[in-house]
Amino acid sequence: MAVALFLAAVNHATLEPARLLHAAATDIVVSVLLAAPILYVLLSKLRQLASAHRLLRRHADTDGLTALLNRAAFTREVDEELADARFAPDGMRGALLVVDVDNLKDINDSFGHEHGDAALQLIAGILQGALRADDRVGRIAGEEFAVFLPGASQLIAEAVAERLRLAVLAAEFRPDNRRRQLTVSIGGAVYDRYLPLAELFRLADQQLYAAKQNGRNCSAVSSIAHYETLPATAA
Repeated sequence: MAVALFLAAVNHATLEPARLLHAAATDIVVSVLLAAPILYVLLSKLRQLASAHRLLRRHADTDGLTALLNRAAFTREVDEELADARFAPDGMRGALLVVDVDNLKDINDSFGHEHGDAALQLIAGILQGALRADDRVGRIAGEEFAVFLPGASQLIAEAVAERLRLAVLAAEFRPDNRRRQLTVSIGGAVYDRYLPLAELFRLADQQLYAAKQNGRNCSAVSSIAHYETLPATAA
């Protein structure tokens, strides 16, 4: 519009004021009429690009089998949340649970990998459906999931771990029309001060090892104050 007015002033400098005003008004109207559809097209393209970017980001962050966060996305989101809460005035606390599917290899060997995949999808749905909106759940390995519980106390983390375990135990899983019991072992680390996520994973894995040593299909959750007595490494 500014360019149109400048050109009108230069090209019609000798016109009478009334005609010059008419020429300027015509240039403005033409500019607006041309700009509106062009602007609409540009905004539409920008919206399409933003939508495509969101789809690509979601695809990159999602585990293809279970539709949960993949390990990279889970790690990034939890790292960001831990960093944001690090200097919170009311302190920070929460828990990390590692959920391992018991005997998935037996299901794959007995019924085929497609039924093993179905078991993972079923368990993923159970985990996601049993958590709060602010919690995070991701598939971090072939048969292993992670659950992040911001703000959770020891009692809450233990209760959530048991609720998840019992929900999987009660699940109806019938490969080839034969009921097969699904179970998970769960290890958890409860924190009341900042720890890097890698350290929380290590401590939760130690508890997972203890749960498996106790016969699987059980949960073991402890606060970071008690890890001196736990195994140094996980299986």
